[in-house]
Amino acid sequence: MANSVRRYLADLNGTPCRDGLYARMLREIERPLLREVLAWSDGNHSRAAEVLGIHRATLRKKLRELGID
Repeated sequence: MANSVRRYLADLNGTPCRDGLYARMLREIERPLLREVLAWSDGNHSRAAEVLGIHRATLRKKLRELGID
């Protein structure tokens, strides 16, 4: 992860990230993270939410926002 951040910062070459690096990195990691945890939990939202450390309703909201089934 740290290597990815360093690479991204180097690619920016001093130019600010339009929507903020924090928001960009979250967008980059959130979708694959949720997909992998859902696959691991065989689609069980309660189990996935528990592993992620978030409430099941929060997980469902994130899945809806990201268009993940």
